[in-house]
Amino acid sequence: MCGVLGIALADQNQAVAPELFDGSLFLQHRGQDAAGISTCGKGGRLYQCKGNGMARDVFTRQRMAGLQGSMGVAHLRYPTAGSSANSEAQPFYVNSPYGIVLSHNGNLVNPHSLKRYMDETVHRHINTDSDSELLLNVFASELEKHNKYRVNQEDIFLALEGVYRLCRGGYACVGMLAGYGLFGFRDPNGIRPLLFGERYNEDTNTKDYMLASESVVLKAHGFTTFRDIQPGEAVIIPKECTEPIFKQVVTPNSYRPDIFEYVYFARPDSILDGISVYHTRLQMGVKLAHRVEQIVGRDNIDVVMSVPDTARTAALQCAIELNKPYREGFVKNRYVGRTFIMPNQKERVSSVRKKLNAMESEFKDKNVLIVDDSIVRGTTSREIIHMAQDAGAKKVFFASAAPPIRYNHIYGIDLADTKALVAYDKTDEEICKELHCDAVIYQTLEDLIECCSSDNIKKFEVGVFTGNYVTGVEDGYLKELELLRAKNKADTDFKADVDIGIHNFGDY
Repeated sequence: MCGVLGIALADQNQAVAPELFDGSLFLQHRGQDAAGISTCGKGGRLYQCKGNGMARDVFTRQRMAGLQGSMGVAHLRYPTAGSSANSEAQPFYVNSPYGIVLSHNGNLVNPHSLKRYMDETVHRHINTDSDSELLLNVFASELEKHNKYRVNQEDIFLALEGVYRLCRGGYACVGMLAGYGLFGFRDPNGIRPLLFGERYNEDTNTKDYMLASESVVLKAHGFTTFRDIQPGEAVIIPKECTEPIFKQVVTPNSYRPDIFEYVYFARPDSILDGISVYHTRLQMGVKLAHRVEQIVGRDNIDVVMSVPDTARTAALQCAIELNKPYREGFVKNRYVGRTFIMPNQKERVSSVRKKLNAMESEFKDKNVLIVDDSIVRGTTSREIIHMAQDAGAKKVFFASAAPPIRYNHIYGIDLADTKALVAYDKTDEEICKELHCDAVIYQTLEDLIECCSSDNIKKFEVGVFTGNYVTGVEDGYLKELELLRAKNKADTDFKADVDIGIHNFGDY
């Protein structure tokens, strides 16, 4: 899962980089492994800054000063196959044809066949393990077929037809052609989110345009008119910010956003595909309360708490429905990263204790219901339960706003290999025993879908819960993904420690 962003400013003399940086901060939750910005200046020259770390660390004032131009794209990277090599930070760039930059959110599920196609048929070199580089080169090879001196909008749409034909998976992309403009497109199932927005400049009677992973960044920057890019749809934004061109490049296969966006990944103040993330989480709390009452009984609960921060909305609403007090029993250290992407179990356990601290006064001699957004490996959940017990809780009931995660996520969230999931091939009773709690309560899939549904969207990508993925059976890809994770662990010494930019700004 990553964050993508693109901005084109009508004022050709205004630098877009500062606004891309500000926008990156609003999308930081989508990727904390690496950050990158590419901009395009006058004459079509591209400028780039990217590297491992948070946006605030990568984009120093000195580096930002070198990012010229009024249009550009940004990326916040979240690794999906265990690799955190600096060379895989995005946006990616190819110089032929025309000079193309691409930021990609999602996963391709046929990378092996695409790599073979790149090598044997179109003879393009792939330098990393990233499927984002693959996708960029597929687009470049399709665009190169026209063999023209200058590109036009029809050439771009035709090239995207080739991308849709060749690439399978979930993807939302924002790209830039040097000296021409921005473009964005979304996979035919609408798995990954992408929004388009416009901002009116009253003083000059012009409009600026933005493409982004979530609505929150659009609203924060004054892009008051915005909409979702539809499945299989693409948009081209000319560099002069004349009227954008939209085209339904391929017929949508379906409209199935990834339900995990609403459970966990998206910010609560975002609206994705017309659905408020905050309101879905409120409904998850309502439905979860009914499940808790069925399994545990409200009289057996003294207090409700959340695992901060994503689960707070559902937990608070769950407490209201149960008519029980809600307490902040865990205090979070915000300077420790996500625990489920730690490289090994020992580090993960240690990190949980550094990340959360339990207040004994809220646990002592109480039956506590702890609500989390989901349970993945179970390592974090088990440590949290132990912390509650160590703080004096009489009983600990653990509730998940999502159903049991029994299968890998293949469209952009690196949860774990399937066999490492705590719910894999286990009953709720066996999971409860594994977590060392007094009861585990899961949301039902039917209830979760009902919480997220709207008038327009009734179906979602739910393969992590069922093993049935919207693009079909992906056993071969899952096996390849496990091998890639193992390879990345073994080959870390062969990854570059520093990135070679398009234009190097020197040492910092």
